[in-house]
Amino acid sequence: MTNNDGDNVEEVQEILEDIYAGTFIDTYVEESSNSNDPHCSKGKEDKFARLLRDTQRELYPSCTKFLLLSFLVKFLHIKTINNWSNKSFEMMLDLLKEALPPGERLPKSYYEAKKIIWDLGLGYEVIHVCMHDCVLFWKELEDKEVCPKCGESRWKAVEGKHKKIPKKVLRYFPLKPRLQRLFMSKKTAAYMRWHKEKRLVEKNVLRHPADSQAWVEFDKEHEWFAQEPRNVRLGLATDGFNPFSNMSNSYSMWPVVVVPYNLPPWKCMKEPFFMMSLLIPGPKSLRNDIDVYLRPLINELKELWENGVQTYDASTEENFQMHAAVLWTINDFPAYGNLSGWSTKGFLACPICNKDTCSQSLHIKIGYLCHRRYLPPDHSWRKKTTMFNNKQEHRLQPKDLSGDDVLEQLKNLEDVTFWKPPGKKKKKRTELELNWTKNSIFFELPYWRTLKLRHNLDVMHIEKNICDNVLGTLMNIDGKTKNTLKARIDLEKLGIKKELHLKWTGTKYEMPHACYTLSANERKGLCEWLKLVKFPDGYASNIS
Repeated sequence: MTNNDGDNVEEVQEILEDIYAGTFIDTYVEESSNSNDPHCSKGKEDKFARLLRDTQRELYPSCTKFLLLSFLVKFLHIKTINNWSNKSFEMMLDLLKEALPPGERLPKSYYEAKKIIWDLGLGYEVIHVCMHDCVLFWKELEDKEVCPKCGESRWKAVEGKHKKIPKKVLRYFPLKPRLQRLFMSKKTAAYMRWHKEKRLVEKNVLRHPADSQAWVEFDKEHEWFAQEPRNVRLGLATDGFNPFSNMSNSYSMWPVVVVPYNLPPWKCMKEPFFMMSLLIPGPKSLRNDIDVYLRPLINELKELWENGVQTYDASTEENFQMHAAVLWTINDFPAYGNLSGWSTKGFLACPICNKDTCSQSLHIKIGYLCHRRYLPPDHSWRKKTTMFNNKQEHRLQPKDLSGDDVLEQLKNLEDVTFWKPPGKKKKKRTELELNWTKNSIFFELPYWRTLKLRHNLDVMHIEKNICDNVLGTLMNIDGKTKNTLKARIDLEKLGIKKELHLKWTGTKYEMPHACYTLSANERKGLCEWLKLVKFPDGYASNIS
């Protein structure tokens, strides 16, 4: 066996040692609380015995390079990073079984391969959902055949099939074992204390979420949580995406991902530490109904806050009670409305300005023109008129709403029902309800109202949209420029930038040339300059 191969086997065996320690520390705790059940740890012992057997079994007789478990881990990893289908994976398995010597121990199918790896703790829970997003068939509704709200059947009507097929399925990846696995590796477990023990603190320098005011105020509000550096602080992100890479198909799925912020910045934002907790099915955007799907995760987060979970720390070789908390969510602007409950559409679209949002009806759209409220009171731009909306701005920025302020507003919200059967009419909001559409499920978390920053906007979307709009306008790219006929009509309605107003020539309207639109030679020069600029990998999009 070569050095590299020996190292691979040793890595897998080391992982198993950590799993053994973490698993049976938990088992001893469970036994003490379930002493009347003589079989409480039997399942875990069997699981570890199977893993240990597969670690020691050769891939085929006299194989000196691979053991069964290490080979399967690598093979499934290759399938994942190359996006192989299950069928292609099984075809490769069949070919390998023919190529390897007699006595090979490869599984016969993708399902069998998953069963072996499943014991490493990489499983998920399947939860059936009403097709109208009313309820989950889970917990007390697990045995129901029809939706208790809309009366829709849980199952598809398929002739000739003995096994019932659900109409909609939510995949839930429990969070507790994934957080515990962070402490099963000696190296990662030590990194989970980095934010407290090794982070360099400099005034007015933001390198990590732990440097933020939101983190500091959370620690002051919940001192008991901050005293244990291994308690996990999480960020939660979600957005819809098309899994079929086909823009003509409007199908949209919603993964919900959590990220542990205890790790240093060069690790916490790496893909291996992105933990998918929910995979919400389509085909359409969820809007308010996302709360129905978040129920299992919220329940688990409440348990992690109130009770915690016994966890083995491989770096200190001791067990501790691990708690966890979500500090904020990260999403684009439409998803912000879905998670927060504040509609990001209409005249009160800004969730920060809230009821003090300044908006104005323009040509077939709404304009939000009072950004100068956030400037210092003595800023010179506050007195400019024609540069902005033809008015001076003397108002101060709106008050930051605390969680208690939000809950006070939500008292005026009428009961919200999560279901959208065909033909259901949209309920009109009353004046007191402002732009609230629901009381977000996140307020069930005991600490949520104390957070300074509950929802973050995804910088990637913002910077991409701004850059696209600026570049499209400078280059006068058809379909991407903001220098349009409708924009010129809006300028005229606002009474500003008279040199850009449409001019009647007697037969048609003409758009005067704007000083910010580049000429043909200037556009060519800009493109040649961009071609010469060298960007780090992944830092520049294709603008051709």
